[in-house]
Amino acid sequence: MSKQQGLTMSGFLTWAIIFAFGSLLAFKLGPAYMEDLTIQKHFKAVANDSANASGVRSQIEYAYSRRAEIDRITVLNPKDIVISKDGGSLSLSASYTVRIPLVHNISACMDFNPSSQ
Repeated sequence: MSKQQGLTMSGFLTWAIIFAFGSLLAFKLGPAYMEDLTIQKHFKAVANDSANASGVRSQIEYAYSRRAEIDRITVLNPKDIVISKDGGSLSLSASYTVRIPLVHNISACMDFNPSSQ
């Protein structure tokens, strides 16, 4: 005689709750991380563009704002970008915080520091 194997109702509910919470986190926090990766991509593109090699702030802000407008990036203002020139190469960086409400009165606060390096 063989024993039956399977999942109990309490085990199923436990795993369902864990899966639902993990999915909630992924769907809520995922877009913020994707937006940070997009900002980093834009920083690298602006820093490597030969038209911005002079390091003129207004020109760099305009180049970034055009790219950010296309991708609907609103968390980072072009005025918040820190521009530095290291040995002839242009470097862009910034620091910003995103607060995302998860459930009821619980929020996730994430700090991002994108750069062109």
